[in-house]
Amino acid sequence: MGSLIFLFFPWGLILQAVAIVHFIRRRPDGYWLWIIIFFGGLGALIYIAVEVIPDAGLMRQSFKVFPRRRRIHELESAILDNPSAGNYEELADLYLEEGKYARARQCYDKAISSRTDSLDPFYRRGMAATFMGDFTAALPDLERVVAQDPKYDFQRAAALLAHAYANTGQPEKAEALFREVTKISTSSETYYNYACFLAAEQRNAEAREWAQRILDKKPNMPGYLRRRERPWFRKATALLSRLK
Repeated sequence: MGSLIFLFFPWGLILQAVAIVHFIRRRPDGYWLWIIIFFGGLGALIYIAVEVIPDAGLMRQSFKVFPRRRRIHELESAILDNPSAGNYEELADLYLEEGKYARARQCYDKAISSRTDSLDPFYRRGMAATFMGDFTAALPDLERVVAQDPKYDFQRAAALLAHAYANTGQPEKAEALFREVTKISTSSETYYNYACFLAAEQRNAEAREWAQRILDKKPNMPGYLRRRERPWFRKATALLSRLK
């Protein structure tokens, strides 16, 4: 029996280490940390079965990073010989996925010309500017997209435009557009941005309502969506705490 415990002991520590690393990265419900710590290897094993293994679908997405970065290197080299709009736009899209928003904007600038009639590069350049906090620069691109197609990208373009209005001193436009978008959209991103706008306008009760709507979606979500939405749950919880 003692030898069995001896053999299991290092594996229990390894399981705990794996579980804690996953907990820190994914931030599930806090009670899991106590289960991992107080129940040792068994608690870690339960955590891995309930939380880590179902996360495999999300982990598969992370493996796309490597072929994406390889393609980025290929395009960076190709552009030296063939600086076409198509190459620049594809490279910009990849930079946007990587979170390299400044580089993405530079490439979209080169991809967009007077002959460009597609809305997508304008929309994505506006997204990149928004994620950088450069809302003034984002406005013309997002306004162009929404003017031509108010429902572009399942109304995310309109929602981001409302967010840009809210951050450029245009509360009336922001309010009107947020109200229009939230009639249909249930995006946590949109709900959160709207709640932040309301909080900035000192409309705390309304802000709490919209932040709470994000958390109210949680019980009815399938597990994979709940895991994907965790960052928005954390942001909504933090906002509610501040608004108290």
